[in-house]
Amino acid sequence: MSDDPYESLTAKQFFSAMSEHIYELRNRMIIGIIALIFGTILCLFFSEKLLEFICIPIGGIEKLRSIEITENISAVFRVVLLGGVILSFPVILYEIFAFILPALKANEKRLLFSFLPSAILFFLCGISFAYFLLLPTAIPFLTTFMGIETEVRPANYISFVTNMIFWVGVVFELPIMIYIPARIGWITAKQLLKNWRFAVVICAVLAMLITPTVDPVNMTILMIPLITLYFISILFAQFAEKSRRRVRSNPS
Repeated sequence: MSDDPYESLTAKQFFSAMSEHIYELRNRMIIGIIALIFGTILCLFFSEKLLEFICIPIGGIEKLRSIEITENISAVFRVVLLGGVILSFPVILYEIFAFILPALKANEKRLLFSFLPSAILFFLCGISFAYFLLLPTAIPFLTTFMGIETEVRPANYISFVTNMIFWVGVVFELPIMIYIPARIGWITAKQLLKNWRFAVVICAVLAMLITPTVDPVNMTILMIPLITLYFISILFAQFAEKSRRRVRSNPS
């Protein structure tokens, strides 16, 4: 008997089922967007404090020099939007998890939801790592490279910082994204280790896409934690395989 739930459906039933999935996806996207809007509006009331906080790595707002009339507004909007994303991230992540639940077995559903708090924690660790470790190292180096003092524009600085914080937070989800399929049995630590060269290339591409500038310094700063996270994910995959074998040997 086939494991494909759609194989025995007629064309009409198939399209009806797909319509239901699309309808559910739309509803969950709407919930995520509403959460993002509310989070952004809430951060708007604290925009000045948030801007001051995000400018600490460069030495404060007074270090920025604006040359365009709308530059300050766009910079504030990016900061507020990042705050909205961080506040709404648990809701968005829950909606993603909830959408894929119907395709999983009962034990896989329990596993998925059990890792929801861990996924949120890893995201917060990622943005903390970017803000407290990466940025204080990268910004002084970039603004004083070759002994040339840099007049930093708000648009460039805020774009660099918000991109770095958000995407480092996202890539810190990698151990969770590896552990869950490894726990289910879709991938193995051996496969991940065997393909480490491809992973390094992918990390380089991701670093190039995430960093708003094209210089190799920023890419290297981001590549190091990406590659490190990949090898940490291999350890997570090993733990997942041991847990899966233990459950199989003790089904009760």
